[in-house]
Amino acid sequence: MWINNQSSLDDFILLGFSDRPWLETPLFVIFLVAYIFALFGNVSIILVSHLDPQLDSPMYFFLSNLSLLDLCYTTSTVPQMLVNLRGPEKTITYGGCVVQLYIFLALGSTECILLAAMAFDRYVAICKPLHYPVIMNQRRCIHMATGTWISGFANSLVQSTLTMLTPRCGQRVIDHFFCEVPAVLKLACTDTRINEAELNVLGALLLLVPLAFILGTYVFIARAVMRIRSAESRWKAFNTCASHLLVVSLFYFTAISMYVQPPSSYSRDRGKSMALFYGIVTPTLNPFIYTLRNKDVKAALRRTLTKEFWVKRK
Repeated sequence: MWINNQSSLDDFILLGFSDRPWLETPLFVIFLVAYIFALFGNVSIILVSHLDPQLDSPMYFFLSNLSLLDLCYTTSTVPQMLVNLRGPEKTITYGGCVVQLYIFLALGSTECILLAAMAFDRYVAICKPLHYPVIMNQRRCIHMATGTWISGFANSLVQSTLTMLTPRCGQRVIDHFFCEVPAVLKLACTDTRINEAELNVLGALLLLVPLAFILGTYVFIARAVMRIRSAESRWKAFNTCASHLLVVSLFYFTAISMYVQPPSSYSRDRGKSMALFYGIVTPTLNPFIYTLRNKDVKAALRRTLTKEFWVKRK
């Protein structure tokens, strides 16, 4: 690995995959393709959800929020990763690292709560269908979505501040491909047990509490679905929840394995692979999970594309 000796002492060095240089070109291509797919998939869902009147419902309102979140998620890390994979320098400025750490953590925290809000929406739709328009009215949906974003960014403000204020004694080599809490905290030259305890408590609250809520709502949903006599209606109710459950499983499995553990036990290889999964793979897959399993979204995409085609023809 070659690092420019002229880089500022305030910059951080992101080792990334420098110990395996033969991986850098293939990974550059993979990340670039994944980023393009993530942009295309998430932008498509956002546009279709807002342009198609048949998708004017709380479910698609929250789905468009999830797509916006995933769009920001990948944009906060992937462009910098692509630059570092192709260029001789593997650096990021101090300010860039702070911003990246804060935004990535804020979006991850927001997604924890947003997935819980989406589970509540499915619970009301299936368990209380007659009261659904009243309970999930537009004003309440906006308040719920706003609350998730505010909560996520407030949590990130606390965690990122605690992380960046930890003394590093001049250490600036981060064994990761972007600035993330466990990797940055490994640079600390003091006892970080108090920081780890605070971060673990906040991480557990934002990960395990929403997860417990999601699992609880699906217990009630499963009971309600089993009481439906029509097999076709049962399958339809299950199908509306399957995509959400798959997204929840992908996100929480990797996030819990990363953040509900002491950073001192942080494994660089596992940390990198898990970060790749929930930072790139999951945001790329989410829009396709919803579109491939959702007839309404696929139909809306066809209507939008057909409309654009005829407008151009005229």
